[in-house]
Formats: sequence, structure tokens, C-alpha cells
Amino acid sequence: MTPATAPGRSAIGARVEISGLTKEYRLGGVTLQVLSDVELSLAPGDMVSVVGASGVGKSTFLQILGTLDLPSRGSIRFDGEELTTMTPERLAVFRNRKIGFVFQFHHLLPEFTALENVMMPALIQRIPKATARRMAGDILGRVGLSKRLTHKPSQLSGVEQQRVALARAMVLEPALLLADENWWPAR
Repeated sequence: MTPATAPGRSAIGARVEISGLTKEYRLGGVTLQVLSDVELSLAPGDMVSVVGASGVGKSTFLQILGTLDLPSRGSIRFDGEELTTMTPERLAVFRNRKIGFVFQFHHLLPEFTALENVMMPALIQRIPKATARRMAGDILGRVGLSKRLTHKPSQLSGVEQQRVALARAMVLEPALLLADENWWPAR
């Protein structure tokens, strides 16, 4: 795909600088600190795994990095742009254009086909329907689902649903791809 096909996407990745990232929750007058002064620097093309025991904040970290949640303190710079000070509206636009998500649970829309589920990010970006359909069909073919385009999630195996979720995350060729645990399709 070319930049003209998917406006606003980056084919080579992004530089991400995380500094002093802290996340706290107040529960019944008690402060629960989930993340404390996280520092991380990612260059375009880097591939990083976040590992640790259950409950240590991995998913919270990914949600914050993906702008689905805000930190209590700290800074996230994405290609030099500070994310923590953006308005919710600006974050939504930024997230659609720059970040792809593969969630632990697929979050596929059950009433839509695999092709339609993968088209959604492009349609949200107002890419013409025919172009979105072509982009979605191409990426579904790349994940081995070219013969399952018209199937709804309930008609797909769990692995096929994971692949649809991966294709949806990749359809706009985001600068940053985030995947929560248990997302990788079994072979």
C-alpha cells in the first residue's frame, strides 16, 4: 500500500519516548500503584516484548501506550508529539491513524463479516469504501483468510478470529502495533 492509499499512516514505524510513566488507582481511600516511573525508548522498527507475572501492569501499560487510558504522571512522546496532553478527540484521531491494536479478546463485531470487520479502521478514516474493501481483502489474504472474507466471527475458528483481529490492526499499516497476551495465532 502507498501513502495515498492509507492517509496518515507510517510505513517505517515511530520513535516513542516514555518518561516517568506512573499509573495509580484510588480504591476505597487506598492508592494502588500499578506502574512506577517507567522509562522506555523505542526506535522505528523496534520489536519489544513486555513480560511479567499476571497482575503486574502489562495490559495497563499497553492501554496507556495505546492512548486508551492516561497515566497518572509521566510523558509519552510519539515522533516528538506529546500524547498525554492531547484532547480525547485528538487522541481518537491519532489512535486510528497511528496505532494498531490486537486485543487479548478479539472484539470483532459479530454482525459483520471478516472483510467488514477489517474495513472498519479505513472507513472510520473516511477512506472510500472500494479502497477500504481492497485493503482489507489484501491484508486478510496475507494472514491466510482469503477464502473466509464473507464469514462472520461466529463462523470462524478461534485462530481465524485472531487472524481477523490481526488484519484489522494492520490494515492501515500503523506506525505502532500493540498486541496483548494470547493474541498470536497458533500454527
